[in-house]
Amino acid sequence: MSLLAAKSHEYFMGEALKEARKALDLGEVPVGAVVVCQDKIIARAHNQTEQLTDATAHAEMLAVTTASYALGSKYLNECTLYVTLEPCVMCAGALHWVQLQKLVFGAEDVQRGYSLAKSPLLHPRTEIVKGIFANESKELLIQFFDRIRNG
Repeated sequence: MSLLAAKSHEYFMGEALKEARKALDLGEVPVGAVVVCQDKIIARAHNQTEQLTDATAHAEMLAVTTASYALGSKYLNECTLYVTLEPCVMCAGALHWVQLQKLVFGAEDVQRGYSLAKSPLLHPRTEIVKGIFANESKELLIQFFDRIRNG
């Protein structure tokens, strides 16, 4: 791959998986996220709800806040969010307001994912790509919940 070639969804989702592993190591639900703008990562985050004692400290929320600060804009309409798990309704609402250009996620969240809502939650212009490293993302979640059950 030439240095000028665009990086792939797999590359950036691999970076999100690194963030998810950090969360797992810290005893957090292993979800990781990166925000990409012009083929560069401008924000990285992982779940920190336990560390920050904040139920809203999801990887997506933290990554969006960091990206907005980095760009000096409340809009991320030229950015892609890579996240290892389908965003929840709260995170999808935030992604709507920042007018995210593209959402790429790994595993579907069949219990709490935004797609369970009857009304569309994401901005109408947000493109969606699903299933990138879904199995790897699920495996981290399985490890986490196995630790809790067998802890």
